[in-house]
Amino acid sequence: MTDRIVKQVELQAPVSRVWRALTDHEEFGQWFRVKLDGPFKPGALSTGQVTYPGYEHYPWRAVVERMEPERLFSFRWNDFDEKSGLDISEQPSTLVEFRLEPTDTGTRLTIIESGFESLPDHRRLEVLRSNTEGWDIQANNIAVHVTAPT
Repeated sequence: MTDRIVKQVELQAPVSRVWRALTDHEEFGQWFRVKLDGPFKPGALSTGQVTYPGYEHYPWRAVVERMEPERLFSFRWNDFDEKSGLDISEQPSTLVEFRLEPTDTGTRLTIIESGFESLPDHRRLEVLRSNTEGWDIQANNIAVHVTAPT
């Protein structure tokens, strides 16, 4: 079984536009559907509330790892297992990376989520499946967001 999800999408927008959509916490919240409590900062905790329909009761908790302008944005986010009885801060995390490359027509965005081995055995496959579907949805969401008129 693989321990990572890799999703690549070609965006018809310049790298600077995609970078802003990823790293401005308000813009990120618009396309990702999460209300964040404050800006992203390397090494800092990011908290908020998911606003995606059906998941509004999910908290958002991530620690920003790296912000290399117009190249790489990454964070570790906590799995939220409602049945565990644990606070989200006590639950295992996976690493999400957004890698940007300029192309002739815009930007190649590669989304990588790794570290699923940290999840309990009974959750691993379910989370891999769910997040694979989720990244398909989010790749479409950011594509629409960065090409929409402002």
